[in-house]
Amino acid sequence: MDLALIERLRTDLAAARFTVDALGALWGGEADAALERGNRLPAVRALEGRDTALATLATLFVLGMPVGREAAESALPNLTLSGARELGLCDVRDDAVVALVDLRPYDFLDAQGAGSWWIASDLGELATGRALRTDHVLGVGGASLTLSGLLIPDRVESVLDLGTGCGIQAMHASRWARRVVATDISQRAIDFAGLNAALNGIANIEFRLGSLFEPVAGERFDRIVSNPPFVITPRSTAVPEYEYRDGRMVGDELVEAVVTGAHGHLVAGGIAQLLGNWEYRAEPPGTGTDGLQRAARWADAAGLDAWIIERERQDPAQYAETWIRDGGTRIGSDEFERLCGAWLDDFAARGVTGVGFGYLLLRRPETASSPRLRRIERLDAPLGRGTAGLGSHLASALAAADWQAARDDDEVLAARLTVAGDVTEERSHWPGEPDPSVLLLRQGGGFRRELRVGTELAAIVGACDGELSLGAIVVAVAELLDLDLAELRRATVAEVRELLVDGVLLVGSGG
Repeated sequence: MDLALIERLRTDLAAARFTVDALGALWGGEADAALERGNRLPAVRALEGRDTALATLATLFVLGMPVGREAAESALPNLTLSGARELGLCDVRDDAVVALVDLRPYDFLDAQGAGSWWIASDLGELATGRALRTDHVLGVGGASLTLSGLLIPDRVESVLDLGTGCGIQAMHASRWARRVVATDISQRAIDFAGLNAALNGIANIEFRLGSLFEPVAGERFDRIVSNPPFVITPRSTAVPEYEYRDGRMVGDELVEAVVTGAHGHLVAGGIAQLLGNWEYRAEPPGTGTDGLQRAARWADAAGLDAWIIERERQDPAQYAETWIRDGGTRIGSDEFERLCGAWLDDFAARGVTGVGFGYLLLRRPETASSPRLRRIERLDAPLGRGTAGLGSHLASALAAADWQAARDDDEVLAARLTVAGDVTEERSHWPGEPDPSVLLLRQGGGFRRELRVGTELAAIVGACDGELSLGAIVVAVAELLDLDLAELRRATVAEVRELLVDGVLLVGSGG
């Protein structure tokens, strides 16, 4: 890798103001939205007659369309066209310059503040006009954004990014870890990830080639992050295997391998965060047909604390359609029908009735007597901005889970609690009735939970302002509503423990 050429590229991109905001201003919000849908025509029309360096770079590297040699030389005066070809960014064909990579700006906001990078990856089917190559290196996609938003941003010594792809998770981790090791089975992915780190001046990432945990045998890390190739693909030579998404194992075995292997590569108290799929299977009752519980058993078998959240479940046809289209094959074509048949045959042969998608947070216990975390849930509420900023929420939730697990009921009742600032209460009444028929606690941040509560719990939560202990509030509510105090105490403590982990209630200074 020629660092001098990369530095010249960085200079040219900065001089052209090759940024997210500048591109948005160049072709407008409607064209931006159309590009998100896979339609580049509005952006192409907006650039007609524009001869600035920004317009040239956008046409070449974002839209994937050829530009003239003179325009390319003018847009890359420091790198030069010769240098761009040496870096493998473009080629010259019939006096037109064509892109060999997708290169675009990327903005983000995390616990360390706002940031901007340039990310290179392989051209997508919008630019190439054909299905993806099997060694395709994906840029920043929806799954990448989901995982980066979930990462707990606490300062740590070391992070392992397993299956780094274009390097985006390793780059995010580099902002809060002293040292990052990024691995991938694809040399092409390692090359792109190394280019992206160098282009953005990130020097604390080490890249290693190899499968799963093989490149880090015998090593342990404070964090493991992974957007693994979790897509469930039929094991057939008639179905393309895309390196960025296909782990070359049967069913959901790849995610199981990452989960079960994490324990041996985490320090005590270390945390792994990953995305994954799990299969629902038509097995006899009581033998574990539930996909989410299958994922939980992987963590149990590995001796790991687990917080596993299922965000979506698809039937076999939906799942097949999603990933066949992802590979660039259009629905309705003969090829689509053939591939869909292969997927459905594979699911039927293995008794798969559905596939779940979600997030896994795993932790190696500090000691055998450490408080244990096991939270397995399905969440359907939309996340608004997506997962951006959820890493800090997860860090607080883990701290709350450990706090309540380490305390008996009397200690919880002695705590002074407050309602989180993003929580509101909603009451629904039948016409003419004085008492509400439904009470909801709504969470504006975090996972945006909607929790249906009873009158007693609503009154207790509403009184949690940090002044009185939880126990004192329970006594007052029991007297006000003429309830059995002992029963109310038992019920309240169990519910409050959950509300603390949800982030609805917070421990005050006296807790």
